[in-house]
Amino acid sequence: MNAETELKFRVAPRKLSSILRNGGRLAGDLSERVLVSTYYDTKKNKLRRHGLTLRVRKTGDRYMQTLKVTGAAVTRGEWEYELADKRPDLKKAKTTPLEDLADGKLARKLRPVFRTSVHRTAQIRRVRKSQIEVAVDRGQVNARRRSRPIAEVELELKSGHLADLFRLARTIERRTGAELDPSSKAERGFQLVAGHIEGAQHAEPIQLEREFAPRDAFRVIAHSTVRHITTNSDPVRNMDSEGVHQMRVGLRRLRAAISLFDDILPHTDTARVKAGLKWLTTELAPAREIDVFVGERIQPIARHDAPRRGARAIRKKFSQQRIAAFRRARDAIDSPRYRHLLIDTVEWIETGRSRASNDQSIGAYAKDVLDRRIRKARKQGKRLNDLDAKQRHKLRIKIKKIRYAVDFFGSLYRDADRKALAHVSNRLKRIQSALGSLNDFVAHRKLAMEAALTAPPANRRAQAFTSGLVVGQEREATHDLMKVATKALHGLHPLGVEPR
Repeated sequence: MNAETELKFRVAPRKLSSILRNGGRLAGDLSERVLVSTYYDTKKNKLRRHGLTLRVRKTGDRYMQTLKVTGAAVTRGEWEYELADKRPDLKKAKTTPLEDLADGKLARKLRPVFRTSVHRTAQIRRVRKSQIEVAVDRGQVNARRRSRPIAEVELELKSGHLADLFRLARTIERRTGAELDPSSKAERGFQLVAGHIEGAQHAEPIQLEREFAPRDAFRVIAHSTVRHITTNSDPVRNMDSEGVHQMRVGLRRLRAAISLFDDILPHTDTARVKAGLKWLTTELAPAREIDVFVGERIQPIARHDAPRRGARAIRKKFSQQRIAAFRRARDAIDSPRYRHLLIDTVEWIETGRSRASNDQSIGAYAKDVLDRRIRKARKQGKRLNDLDAKQRHKLRIKIKKIRYAVDFFGSLYRDADRKALAHVSNRLKRIQSALGSLNDFVAHRKLAMEAALTAPPANRRAQAFTSGLVVGQEREATHDLMKVATKALHGLHPLGVEPR
């Protein structure tokens, strides 16, 4: 097995050529190759579901079979073997993660899924005492009748220190606006096959191994959340409301992971990263908040209940605010601060040391985290009716973190225990949804009151009446939501099953 340590960046095609002229001292001549790779999997994507990719690459007259482990953003395992022809050879999978899956049936079920064709220009750079290969890739990925361009740069640490890899990454980002993109060509190929090219991307399943230490598990979880964030950068740029929502979910998942593993993470560096994540969350929040308000409150009222003039005026007002909020989100994603945040976060995930030694297995750690947090939430939930809006919001955040923890740690549990896990997850979802709606009501009330107070004289009465309808309808719904949350909290108990 080889372990490749690399960073991938997306770059505007017009700036690709300048990459090879910037940053570090040249330690070798330019090399150019045409790489044609065919990726294989079963009809149901069995390899991908197990965190593996299998490709056969043609370079000149040679064929190389490569198996890679997906999931890690910087360092990942890969196994390479030369082949006699273009067909995969699973007999070469012994002593690899594919060995347990590579039976006779798998060999018969493998089929080409998509192909990439890339012109690669590469050179070795010397950065301090490290040697780093800088590879510029131009080409495309093809799946059936669909295609997608490839314009990216890969920085691979050949020898030396990880810090130098990030040092070169920052130099290239600063000079070319390159944006960190942990998605592999394989991941983009599978998105193309599924037809999910431009739309919002959801979180991927997380696979943890029983022998992981807590720090290793955190690294896997954190990298997954970073991919969830970065894969939604284009939907945010396109002002896609679901893309904004999914990027915010990715940010919340990463912040939840930091909270869940707080006792092992270094305080100083973690605080800096948390501040950056909070900034980005704040920039996206108005777009999501007003999008929900317009979609769930203004449009239904405008169709059914409100005076026509008032409905028209309030719809126009919030449509303009919605556009401004989405532009704010887009500008944040296009800013140097966002690009810096991605590099800083990935470097922190990779190089940050544990604050305290912890010899627990991830299974024992997960059990402690879940049991402790569920008990605290249940205790606070017993006096839900006495909590004010701010306290309910804090409880909702606690519930959300527990729900994310269940998702993060789910792969550690036996198949027979998944039912108990799903039961807890569904109950958490009901609590989170009810408390989330109550929290939205507070924000909606503020927006409605502001609309009523700032309406122009000609529309003031009609717009105020429409705003009052919004507030009144939500007030009616509050009682039922409190009942749902109280009942679900009453039935929330620790899992009662242990990880493997």
